[in-house]
This record gives sequence, C-alpha cells and structure tokens, in this order.
Amino acid sequence: MSTAGLTTARDQGATPAPRPEGRRSAVTFDQANRRLRWAMLSPALLFVGLMIIFPLLFTANLSLTDAFGAVNAGKEHIGLTNFTDALGDTRRFWPALTRTVVFTLGAVLLETVLGLALAMLLRRPFRGMRWVRTVLIIPLLATPVAIGILWLLILDPTNGIANHLLTSIGLPRQEFLGSVGQSLPTLVLIDVWQWTPMMTLLLLAGLTTLPEEPEEAALVDGANPWQRFRYVTLPMLVPTLATALVLRAVDALKTFDLLYATKGPGGGSDFEVETLNVYAYGLTFDYQEYGLAAAVLVLFTLFIVGVVILMRRRGQGKNA
Repeated sequence: MSTAGLTTARDQGATPAPRPEGRRSAVTFDQANRRLRWAMLSPALLFVGLMIIFPLLFTANLSLTDAFGAVNAGKEHIGLTNFTDALGDTRRFWPALTRTVVFTLGAVLLETVLGLALAMLLRRPFRGMRWVRTVLIIPLLATPVAIGILWLLILDPTNGIANHLLTSIGLPRQEFLGSVGQSLPTLVLIDVWQWTPMMTLLLLAGLTTLPEEPEEAALVDGANPWQRFRYVTLPMLVPTLATALVLRAVDALKTFDLLYATKGPGGGSDFEVETLNVYAYGLTFDYQEYGLAAAVLVLFTLFIVGVVILMRRRGQGKNA
C-alpha cells in the first residue's frame, strides 16, 4: 500500500526537497572563496598598514623623548614637554603655522577658481581641443624641484626674463623671491601655475559626467549662462568639487620641495617662507632636535587631519 503511494507521487512529477548537502557545499565554497581572497590580499594590506602605522607610532614615541643628536643615544621620556615647547614658540612655530595656512588658502582658492573656469571652457568640444589639453598638462610633467629651479632663473632680480619684460613695458624691477615681502606670494603663484591643470582635469572629469537634461530645461525656461552655472551646474558639481578641494588642500599643506628648492632649508634669511614642513626639517637636520621635530610633525599631522575632517563635514552638509 505504501509502495503504491510512493509510486503514484513519483509518477505525478512531485519535486523532491533539495538536499541539505548541496546547500552546505555551496556555502562552504563561498566561504573558501572569500578566505582565498583575503589570503591573497593580506600581504599587501599588511605591508601598507606597517608602512603607515610604524612611522606614525615611531614619530609619536619620539615626540615624547628628549632625543638630541644621535637618535638612539640618551633618549629619555619627558612627557609632553616637546609639545608645550613647540606651542609656546611664538618666534618660529606659530609664524610657520600662519604661513602654512596662508600658502594653502591662497594656492587652493586660486587653483580652484582658475581650474573651474578652464574646465568650463574646455567642457564643449572645439577645434584644437586636444592640443589645448596637451599643453595644459605640461606643468604637471616636471617635478616641483625642477619647477622651483626654473622659476628661480625666470625671476632672478638681475638676469631673469621676468624683470626684462617688466622694464620693457615701463614697469619697475621686482625682487620676487629675493624679497621678504614678495617671496610667499610669488611661491603661491608658482604653485598655482603648476597645479591649476590638475584641478582643471579633475573638475573637467566631473563636468563630463553631469546630465545635460537639467541645463537644457533651464535654457528652455530662459535662464542665462550665469544662472545655469550658478543654480544648475555648480550644485551638481559639488561632490566632485569637494573631493578635488580635499585632495589639493592636503597636498598644498605638505608642500616642501618647492619651498626648499627656491629658498633653501631655512625658508629664507628671515624665515619668510618657513612653513611647518620647513620648520620641522630645520629642527631635524640643522639643529638635530629630533624630539622637538617629532612633536611638531605630530601637531602638523593632527592639524591636517582636522582640516580634512572639517572639509568633509562641510561638503557633506552642502550635499545634504
């Protein structure tokens, strides 16, 4: 009787329940595949983690010592003394921090405005666009040290071509990098000349991904070019603009090679272009005050992290 019932159910095409063994084997395969991926990625992640974490921990530990001269000789932990000494240095630390902020703000703001303007001009295809884009990236091909040496020759007060051009049109000669008051603004303009193309390329990439329908609708409604840019294009470009600003601001805060190549390790005779990077370099290699230099670098790192967090929060607030 039971055999007949089973035969009838089989003849009527009843679908048997899936085997639990097959489900377990699929789960096991997924787990094994996931473990294999992590196993292959772990060496690279471990290497990158060590390259980031070890210098940070070493610098933080060194900042708590009185290391002077040979790094491994006579180090004693002195707590936060180096930090209090650095923060209390009104002659070098705070002016260096001010120059760092001024240099970064001036360079990033000019590069953003000029980069956005160039990106808007290059957004639409035109004749010779490829040549223009090729010429635009030329400043990015040279290293900052080479750029600094090039501009040293151009801005030389005696034989530089810049002063020859000024005198040829009736303007007085300028000291440029040889002047205490003109050095920092001149370096800001050099940085703008080199890095504006990068901002242009980043913003141009963001512009090419924007949908055209909102601008077409604004054009039909009678909006002029400025209104379309202000109320349509710019709000849609904010995420790309925020990312470009963060990347460029962090890079500008860390500028060292351009300053070193143009003004030397001391930031000039009167420390006129001495930023925190240049200040920490002088403490390390000129005065061999390794503990104090490490404390300055820790404070500088915290300052950069704070700037990034502030910029990201402001960017997220605008996106919301």
